[in-house]
Amino acid sequence: MEQQHKRRVRYSGTHPRRFEEKYKELNPEKYQETIDKVISRGNTPAGMHISIMVQEILDFLQIKPGQVGLDATLGYGGHTRKMLEQLQGQGHIYGLDVDPIESQKTKKRLQDLGYGEEILTVRLQNFADIDQVVRDTGRKLDFILADLGVSSMQIDNPERGFSYKVEGPLDLRLNPQSGVTAAQRLAELNREELEGMLIENSDEPYAAQIADVVMAWRREGKSIETTSQMRSVVEQALAFLPKKEQKEAVKKSCQRTFQALRIDVNSEFEVLYAFLEKLPQVLAPGGRVAVLTFHSGEDRLVKKSFKELCRAGVYKEVARDVIRPTPEECVRNPRAKSTKMRWAILAE
Repeated sequence: MEQQHKRRVRYSGTHPRRFEEKYKELNPEKYQETIDKVISRGNTPAGMHISIMVQEILDFLQIKPGQVGLDATLGYGGHTRKMLEQLQGQGHIYGLDVDPIESQKTKKRLQDLGYGEEILTVRLQNFADIDQVVRDTGRKLDFILADLGVSSMQIDNPERGFSYKVEGPLDLRLNPQSGVTAAQRLAELNREELEGMLIENSDEPYAAQIADVVMAWRREGKSIETTSQMRSVVEQALAFLPKKEQKEAVKKSCQRTFQALRIDVNSEFEVLYAFLEKLPQVLAPGGRVAVLTFHSGEDRLVKKSFKELCRAGVYKEVARDVIRPTPEECVRNPRAKSTKMRWAILAE
């Protein structure tokens, strides 16, 4: 039976407003001119991700044809694509991701560019389990990249609940098919646990006030199940501030609160601990690892691990200073502003 052509859903006005209507940006490979315009205005097109510090990463990793490497956080595949180019058809890259939705899209995107199973293996796996890759393949890794940021595709999709700016379920899971949502976590944490989580995961200065309001909502039988309800909680918690300070304070507290919830829901610190602990066992002698972090908590863990293992002689060299994106890159991609890169080289 011949499949009927399905017309694109029309939207009112000159530009699509809802995420699912952004047909050009959700299929960027087909509408490069539109994507270029969006990026030139310093924005990230919905449904795609602009890779950060690509040249700095390639300069450090020094990838050579025939090597075997790992992208610990595949995401949109931008970094992976550039690393694959360096292999020149010889060698192999493994890409890990816990997001079953985006990893399949990325796998197809890279396959369409000519990177098939012979040179790229995509695994639905948490990067805490990097040792499984080496155990399964019997070959240690020459280079590893871990970009710890959340992909823009996840942030932009309201159904994932990563952004306080748009209405959606308060989910925040990197794998939406597994684990508990942020809404469920809010319903089960006690006041002290919630305040501690906000401080530990995002250095939230108004953690006590936010925790108090969450508990007040719960006592009144009001649920916090959407992104807008969480924002309302923060607004209520910060209502004591002078009016002229409230807008900016609410914005920053929302960012930190959503970050703290995301870290908690996905056990991100525990995952990072495991990754850093296993790195020396999975790298080949002289192997290189680069890590991109996006907030102080992550950066502290990476810095501490690299320095301690360097002093112990495990790494022969680590980054003395943090590497940041250029001002030009931050103008082109504002989401790069908080990025820090650290690296280490395993002793031979």
